[in-house]
Order: sequence, then C-alpha cells, then structure tokens
Amino acid sequence: MTDNHVTVLLHEAVDALIVDGNGFYVDGTFGRGGHSRLILERLQSGGRLLGVDKDPRAIATGKALQELDARFTIQHGSFAQLQEFARERDAVGKVDGVLVDLGVSSPQLDEADRGFSFLQDGPLDMRMDDSRGMSAADWVNSAPEAEIAQVLKDYGEERFAKRIARAIVQRRVQDPFTRTLQLANVVAEANPAWEKGKNPATRAFQAIRIRVNDELSDLEGLLDQALEILKPGGRLVVISFHSLEDRIVKRFIRHHEKGLQLPKGLPVTEAQLNKRLRSVGKAVKASAEEVNANVRSRSAVMRVAEKIQ
Repeated sequence: MTDNHVTVLLHEAVDALIVDGNGFYVDGTFGRGGHSRLILERLQSGGRLLGVDKDPRAIATGKALQELDARFTIQHGSFAQLQEFARERDAVGKVDGVLVDLGVSSPQLDEADRGFSFLQDGPLDMRMDDSRGMSAADWVNSAPEAEIAQVLKDYGEERFAKRIARAIVQRRVQDPFTRTLQLANVVAEANPAWEKGKNPATRAFQAIRIRVNDELSDLEGLLDQALEILKPGGRLVVISFHSLEDRIVKRFIRHHEKGLQLPKGLPVTEAQLNKRLRSVGKAVKASAEEVNANVRSRSAVMRVAEKIQ
C-alpha cells in the first residue's frame, strides 16, 4: 500500500479550525491523518480529537496514531453519523470544531485495486468502505439506463450522459462490467468530446463514485449534524473539490446566516430570526505554489463558518 497522500490546504484548514487549544475537535475525513496530525500538534494537553473515516485502510492508520497519542480516538464510520458519535461521547453541543476534507485520498485513487482509477486497471469497486454496500460494478450492471444517465448528468455534469448510459447498457448485456478499464474504454468510445487535458472518463467516474458512496446525501447529513454538535463559537471547516459539493456547503452556510425567511414587514426581532452561523472570511483556494506541487489541489475550495447559537 502506498501512503503518498498530500493533504490539501493543510495549514489554512487547521488555522481556521482551532479556537481553543484545550477543546474537542472532529476530523470527519481522517484519510491518512494529515490534518489530524497537525491538529494534534496545535492542541494542548487538555485537547481531544476524534477522527472518523469509512475506509478500513484509513482506520488502520488511525489506530496506529491512537496508540501514539492518548488525545486522539479513531472511529470507523461515515461523517453522516457525527451526531451519533458525539452523543456516545457526551459531546453534543460541546464540540469546538469540525473539519471535513471531501477529496478522495491519493492512495484510493492511485491503488488500482480500489477501483477508483480510470487510468489503471482494477476491480470496478469505488466504495470508500469496501466491506459493505453496492460496488460500482454492481450498480452499472443493474441500474436502469435512465438512472445511469441521470447520475452522470447530475453528479458528473456530463453533457453526453444519455449517450454514455446507452453505451454502458448495451455493453453490459454482452459482457457485464468487472474492471475499471472496461468501463473507462466504453465511456471514452461513447464520448464525442471532452475538455482538453481531461480524460474522457473523468466525469463519469466521478458521478458513479458519488452515487456508490452516497456522497452528497452524506454531506447534507454532515452539515446538519455538525451544526447540532458544535458549541457556540465552534468552527465548521469544509474543503470541497467540485462545484456540486461547494454549492451545498455555500447554500447551507448562507441559509443559517440569514435565519428564518419571513415576509417583509413582519415585526420580529433579530433574535427571532434564529441565525445560527456566520461566515468566517471568504472562500479559500490553494495557492499557486500548492497547485504546482500538487495538481489535485487546483479545484479545492475551503469555506469556514462559526456557530452563533
């Protein structure tokens, strides 16, 4: 296994997150521990950090870190279970900060046997947690053509979604998909045009990965739960890597900044609007130096909000 993951917006995220060196924090996407290790460096003796990840390989890395630092605990599961994990630790409404990095880690992308890569051949899997749930092969071999087209359009913003979905369904009748390059080749053949410098399978693979892992519904669940487990003054830090995720995060923060949307002219006080968040600074993107060092950081957008009440 290669552990060559480079953590994106590392210092920017941790700087934004930590408001109290003795506080309780959650790294909802532990990955290979880049953010968590820096958080622990910044925490004082009374600080605590909970790491969460779906990926069993990430959990193995987390357990090793847990052995080294008593302030850290690793939890196998989805960040959409944050409220449950906080409740188990009597931490609902007591958390000082929640950080999530929504990118797929480099080891997941680069290891062919994980099934995320359209450049290397491997089993068509794509599950973050490959111990449960439906694999990408299961889904592309069974989903109706209309559903495949909708997923490619909605989650991959793929212009040729219907054409690609038709090609997938026609191919699976003759020979069900089991390997990543089988799917990548069918998508490429069905795709008449794609962005310069991008593989023709990029958008389709992104869409199928999002569908297989329920990434957008998990993100919506995470945001709602993070708001409940944070204490007033606690920080929410989210790093997104494509426009679908970023729109969800931006809309969520804006909604809770404005509070209740009432007809104009109603005699209500500011407190009655129930504003629960305030934005902290503007959206942050990777510097030119970081992008040059790690091309995968080029699409990263970080948003930070602070809980008011």
